[in-house]
Amino acid sequence: MTDLPVTPVLVLAELTAAGDLRPAVAEALGAAARVGVPHAVLVTDADADADDALVARLGELGAAVVHTAVAQDPAELGTAQVAALAAAVDAVLPEAVVLPNTPESRAVAGRLAVRASGAVTADAVGLHRADGEIVARHSVFGGDVLAESTVEGGPNIVTLRPGAVAERAQAVAAPEVRPLDVAGHTVTAGARILSSEPAAPSADRPDLRTARAVVAGGRGVGSAEGFTALVEPLADALGAAVGASRVAVDSGFTAPEGQIGQTGVTVSPDLYVALGISGAIQHLVGMKTSGTIVAVDSDEDAAIFEHADLGVVGDVNEVVPQLIAALAARRG
Repeated sequence: MTDLPVTPVLVLAELTAAGDLRPAVAEALGAAARVGVPHAVLVTDADADADDALVARLGELGAAVVHTAVAQDPAELGTAQVAALAAAVDAVLPEAVVLPNTPESRAVAGRLAVRASGAVTADAVGLHRADGEIVARHSVFGGDVLAESTVEGGPNIVTLRPGAVAERAQAVAAPEVRPLDVAGHTVTAGARILSSEPAAPSADRPDLRTARAVVAGGRGVGSAEGFTALVEPLADALGAAVGASRVAVDSGFTAPEGQIGQTGVTVSPDLYVALGISGAIQHLVGMKTSGTIVAVDSDEDAAIFEHADLGVVGDVNEVVPQLIAALAARRG
């Protein structure tokens, strides 16, 4: 581990459509700090004031160095990011490149692997060192098995599952800024964004991926009305985000963006409350790393109880209103 202070690990500072850092960037920098020195790669549209604010924020999240580049055509999906990362790879020769496991960054990772003669280790849930190598850890078979992978012959290009890494890197007061020369890294244009319209948040609640508390509803809440009457009020009482099982989403109880599980969002809050969720393995893979898991279900044999720190066998229609009332009484 003595080589950690001098081993650069690149992290793509993925931005939202509004130009803000995605929450997953903090997790990627935290994972990078476990195996080396985090170097962020920031691609923007040359707004100097915004760039300064983003660099400062990346320092707060642990980036020791911020490599900057300007997107010549921001409408080209991922092209500027591939060129910038390729230039940064040539500049610092990192052992690994870490990107959020989002649709945009997965495409960037694959294109970068070709440019940098590396290989992609996809959907990792953590990084560590073993025998002098950077090793990616993966949660597979619905979370029942942890697998490890590494690469030979080039940088390990890791896509990191959002919500899987709780560690955060130590803040850096004044990260070093290094503009990238991308002139020699022409990249064939990919898809173009013709138009976009951000979806307005449905409620004034924490973001599901980064919330410290989550209340999720499943088949057991019975209906969309039950979801509104039980899951959402309890979430508001706890200051929590709202999630759901796939069955609840498929049944129309709530919007698809709240789905937690293998085909949805992965979360790792300090508190996870499951209401009427049986605990199918596809759901468990998205939340089993939560700090404290509380489950309420009428079936005493529900699989969720095998993973819960506290289980209540009962009708959610009776238990949840009492819980909300108890929380209100404690505050009152």
